[in-house]
Amino acid sequence: MNQKFFSLGDDFTIKDDGGQDCYYVDGKVFSVGDKLAIQDMQGRELARVEQKVLSFGKVYHVYRGDQRVATVKKKLFTFFREVFDVEDAAAGDLDATGDFIDHEYQFTRDGQPIATVSKRFFSLTDTYGVDIASGEDDVLILACAVVIDLCCHNDR
Repeated sequence: MNQKFFSLGDDFTIKDDGGQDCYYVDGKVFSVGDKLAIQDMQGRELARVEQKVLSFGKVYHVYRGDQRVATVKKKLFTFFREVFDVEDAAAGDLDATGDFIDHEYQFTRDGQPIATVSKRFFSLTDTYGVDIASGEDDVLILACAVVIDLCCHNDR
């Protein structure tokens, strides 16, 4: 995932391991709370992320069409690391845990690693590498990685 240097909102492309553009994330500029659309390269919406504005702590919903497919909540009282709970429709408990500097994350389902997220330190824009296990929902994991970035680095 690579954020654009000059953009209104949180707009960026997501490339595959071969460097080809796969997805485009379109951040909505004039909205209450964070709102983003994950699109394929033809502009079709694959998922939508919306912040729940009136909540205790950071809560985001992930939608496909009109159906909510996941809720991502930042756990409030954790020490030296960030922890996110993802309530999704797939079997098993999905969690994301990051190190204390918010640049490395691991997604687990029932304690088993299914994806890792790593931020590149020396880059003009926010750039992440995301490695997702085969058989997992790529778009859902990418949407959750975007939520984590919004929660931990929304001061830009």
